[in-house]
Amino acid sequence: MDANYRRDEPGKSPMGMDLVPVYADDGSTEDGVVKISPTVENNLGVRVSTVKKGILDRTINTVGYVSFDEEKIFHIHTRVEGWVERLHVKSVGETVKKGQKLFELYSPDLVNAQEELLTALKSQNNILISASRSRLRFLGIGDTQIERLEKNRKVRQRIDIFSEHDGFLNELNIREGMFIKPATDVLSIGQIDTVWVIAEVFEQQSGWIKTGQHVDMTVGALPGVTWNGSVDYIYPVLDASTRTLRVRVRFENQKEQLKPNMYARLDIHAETAKETLFIPREAVIRSGRMDRVVKSLGEGRYLSVAVKTGIESDNAVEILEGLQANEKIVTSAQFLIDSESSLTASFERMRKPSSESGDM
Repeated sequence: MDANYRRDEPGKSPMGMDLVPVYADDGSTEDGVVKISPTVENNLGVRVSTVKKGILDRTINTVGYVSFDEEKIFHIHTRVEGWVERLHVKSVGETVKKGQKLFELYSPDLVNAQEELLTALKSQNNILISASRSRLRFLGIGDTQIERLEKNRKVRQRIDIFSEHDGFLNELNIREGMFIKPATDVLSIGQIDTVWVIAEVFEQQSGWIKTGQHVDMTVGALPGVTWNGSVDYIYPVLDASTRTLRVRVRFENQKEQLKPNMYARLDIHAETAKETLFIPREAVIRSGRMDRVVKSLGEGRYLSVAVKTGIESDNAVEILEGLQANEKIVTSAQFLIDSESSLTASFERMRKPSSESGDM
């Protein structure tokens, strides 16, 4: 709407918008004040809100993927070279229980270590017996297997490798007949009673994030269910291609409903450190040079004022300068009133020099 277009009677602007009536006053009002009748206010649909003071909740809406808690992923390595004679787990995702047999290993080093213990037992040399037992333990043989060897006095060609944890098979890098070394990452077992969700936040929001902040999460696979977690870790480097910061969120998952690689939506709640003024986002009139808000002065009087805005959260905007708590501001039809207020203020500024010169 062209703020300079004026008529002496009701009508529409060249853009088809209803003109706002302006009434003459006694000259006592301040520059830029616009007075509108109750009927016109109703026709324009003018709505008013209040400047509030409180803690403005910064909510970051983002997405992420469920993954294993890496602190609960256990890698299995052998301490000797050898061959996988028999594999008792078959595929990734398989449930594994503590004490379950994972695979059987043939290793010449383990065969020799067993023979050394049997020789030491025959010699009844306690020092040799203790050293032989220690060597078997260092090679990954458990006390139960050592006791069985001492009881049966028979070398086992295949040594059983057992799981030390409950969980799911996360990786399986061996097959029957494979030759493995201590450096071989044989398999890994993951637990999902707690999970990580890796989320990404925009660069301009990165300063809001702190560890310990509350996070709400939903997943499309389980509608109607909300998980509550907290920010566990903030990665130190931004992604150069997406300009986003990775954030790790930890969630309890005792029922194991959350599965790795599930897609999730997250609301990260970050609060300001102190109370602040804020207004509805829709009340702010944005221009290239400044932000403005239309104040309601009562009795149909309105004034457009410049404001300095701060952070935005959902439908609220922080006000740093220009307004006071409990002042009334317009949230609908403010663009029409702002145009008229700006024009009225310009006319008042033009009048003042001429009035002052006439008094001289």
